[in-house]
Amino acid sequence: MFDLTPEEARLLLNVALMATGQNRFRSAAKILTALGAFRPEEASVASANAILFISMLDFKGAVEYLDNEAIPRFPDAAMLKAFKGMALVRMGRTAEARVPLEEAANQSADPAAAQLAKDLLT
Repeated sequence: MFDLTPEEARLLLNVALMATGQNRFRSAAKILTALGAFRPEEASVASANAILFISMLDFKGAVEYLDNEAIPRFPDAAMLKAFKGMALVRMGRTAEARVPLEEAANQSADPAAAQLAKDLLT
């Protein structure tokens, strides 16, 4: 068995995000599945999976993934909460989106997540 170095894991994560950006969703999903097996402790892989769902316009799938898998594993990850709020907004469930968005916006550990949440709240 072999392991990935942190640099290799970052490279694969970037490749998965580029594949998502190019609408190569199947390729991105395969990379993220493999990466998740090697780095289950990385919230960034969960964030990339959320981005994948949202990019596929599968907002319901994003919320289910975030609620059932990602947020329970990474309860302090503000970016996951911001992505949940984003998916809920895209589904037209703006009142429900306020809770995760406000949680993300009111934390200071991840300024990018806080800004995304604040932008979605306005």
